[in-house]
Amino acid sequence: MSELSYVPVFQARPHAVEAYGWLPPTDRRHVAPLWNLSPRPGCAVPALAAALGQELRSVSRVQRHGAAWIDAPFADEVQVSVLADLLDEYCVYGTLRPVTGPDRSVLQQGAALAAARRGRGFGVRVRVTGEWDAAAAEGVRALLERAGPEVGVDLLLDMGGVPASRSDAGKEALRALDALFPLAPWRDVCVLSGGFPKVTVEMLEQGLCEEPRADWALWHEMAQSRRAYLPLLTYGDYGTQPAGDISRLPRRPGQDGGGPDWGFLRYTTEQTLVVSKVLHKGRGKGERLAFNRAAARRIVELADFRGPAAGVGETWLRDLARGGDSTGAFAKWLTVGNAQHMAYVARAARRP
Repeated sequence: MSELSYVPVFQARPHAVEAYGWLPPTDRRHVAPLWNLSPRPGCAVPALAAALGQELRSVSRVQRHGAAWIDAPFADEVQVSVLADLLDEYCVYGTLRPVTGPDRSVLQQGAALAAARRGRGFGVRVRVTGEWDAAAAEGVRALLERAGPEVGVDLLLDMGGVPASRSDAGKEALRALDALFPLAPWRDVCVLSGGFPKVTVEMLEQGLCEEPRADWALWHEMAQSRRAYLPLLTYGDYGTQPAGDISRLPRRPGQDGGGPDWGFLRYTTEQTLVVSKVLHKGRGKGERLAFNRAAARRIVELADFRGPAAGVGETWLRDLARGGDSTGAFAKWLTVGNAQHMAYVARAARRP
């Protein structure tokens, strides 16, 4: 991953896989997602194996030309035992790197390390959702000793959600890196955080809302520290979804028609995250289509809109604004939002 400039954190869901697949090869080689398998508590083993296998096949297909990480952060013992067999196929013989961390069970750590030794190494995901806990460094040290010096290792420092109210996040990230960076000859060191807000209907009363990119601000705050290791860090975020959405359960069959009456289109500028309200159901089809075309026009008319040459996401928004007949639904809106975001951030974060 020597050309790595950006790490988006996604659930291994079809909309995210499609968004990554929309990236042109020139951008894709600079982007390595941290794919998270969906939590499935209480799922019977045959159904669990089928669901995990489907997610891993989908990710593996789109990652066949580039490395990425695969994690199951919410897995229980049953899921870990099923996953252990699958990791051989997709990490030992594929391009994916398993992920573990000091807070994981011995069983989960063992499954990840077994695949790492036979495959492409592994990622250590360290969560810092509040103040840095120095004890976590000892947990990482013990995990590295268990892996052995011959196994390649990456550091994934996960700050979780970083709303504007979490003003100390940058300081805590640096405290964590000061403790963790000397522990290993890390191949990649990625700082992950989520700045996308939980959108409410009240935020969209005027149809368009702009929120500051708190995660991007954290990244620039860290850069002001002038730590010697800063040039070796890679930026990561949770795309255009709140960090907490990574733990959402997948929809059950038959739920696809559910959800609220409204949704929103997403767009990323240098300083802000823009959302524009669209309708999912309700009203007549013609009125709903007109409403959603207007929502796309509000984004396309932004001074910071990059135009269709920027990528498939911008092209989709332009076409809808011009009168396209397909306004999509929740999954498509997520795909479009994450596709434009990934393409833009990968280029903005790329080192000269």
